[in-house]
Amino acid sequence: MGRVFNFSAGPSVLPEEVLKIAGNEMMDWHGSGMSVMEMSHRSKWYDGIIKQAEADLRDLMDIPSNYKVLFLQGGAYTQFAMVPMNLMKKGKADYVNTGAWSKKAISEARKFGKVNVIASSEDSSFTYIPELDPETFSKDADYFHITTNNTIYGTRYTKLPETGKVPLVADMSSNILSEKYDVSKFGLIYAGAQKNMGPAGVVVVIIREDLVTDTQPEIPTMLKYKIHVESQSLYNTPPCYSVYICGLVYQWLKKMGGVSAIQKVNQEKAAILYDFLDSSSMFKGTVAKKDRSLMNIPFITGDKDLDAQFIQEAAAKGFVNLKGHRSVGGMRASIYNAMPVEGVQALVSFMKEFEAKNK
Repeated sequence: MGRVFNFSAGPSVLPEEVLKIAGNEMMDWHGSGMSVMEMSHRSKWYDGIIKQAEADLRDLMDIPSNYKVLFLQGGAYTQFAMVPMNLMKKGKADYVNTGAWSKKAISEARKFGKVNVIASSEDSSFTYIPELDPETFSKDADYFHITTNNTIYGTRYTKLPETGKVPLVADMSSNILSEKYDVSKFGLIYAGAQKNMGPAGVVVVIIREDLVTDTQPEIPTMLKYKIHVESQSLYNTPPCYSVYICGLVYQWLKKMGGVSAIQKVNQEKAAILYDFLDSSSMFKGTVAKKDRSLMNIPFITGDKDLDAQFIQEAAAKGFVNLKGHRSVGGMRASIYNAMPVEGVQALVSFMKEFEAKNK
């Protein structure tokens, strides 16, 4: 079949250019005589790889100098616990519940202190981002947690909450680097790499220096931000190859013109699919228009058998991983940075054909 259009929510499509570079360097990275997979994380070669990756990410996101960048393991799941373990000093945090991942984050945080759920969109199967009333925010909270983009449900924050002196913490796993954010508005950002940055195995943490503090002595060593900051992400063996691929993706993105350039492309891709969904008599989007994600677009026909037929026929044509998350059903097209505009255009053409054939 050759290369397919991969609409997976994660691990997801990577830029072909990056895969080709990685393929060419697989046996011998820059004259080292070995693959990055075989390299000591203490070697001068790997030191250059991880430092360059950090420098490029800082450049892409305009990360201020008073923020530390970490490449860690354990995915966003581990961050659900690591955030409260490190940041809950007074024992209280505010959370907004906008989907499965924020629910898991809330559940983990409750093990370490009091969680105030400010708002939730669970009443409508998480199809919108709830309006937030600053009067309900805890003035003495250790932090305020949001999930900027909800992969399963296809919603995103178009406006950040104003949390004043309370640090804003964001799980950006599924939309980091897809649109411009002012990093200085956050105390901490974390993101699993396997959607918009690289392969599974690494999670990026961007943390403001004043939040890197001593923790309770019983917190496991590997779960202390301070340890990882002091050792520059090299306290133990990092996921070396995953970091290397992230570095190549950052270089690709810089070549594309950076985050503001890719944001325009992402808006164009999303508009192509949303415009079709809004005009279609068969396919319907499931999300409140004002909160639609640029990255994950769920849609349905309203008929489960027709959904299954569509997914099957689409896969046969090279449009793969369009099945919606098991908890919501239907279809979902994840159109991350590496998905070309042509992929979305081709999908819409196929959807039009399918609709005409199955009226």
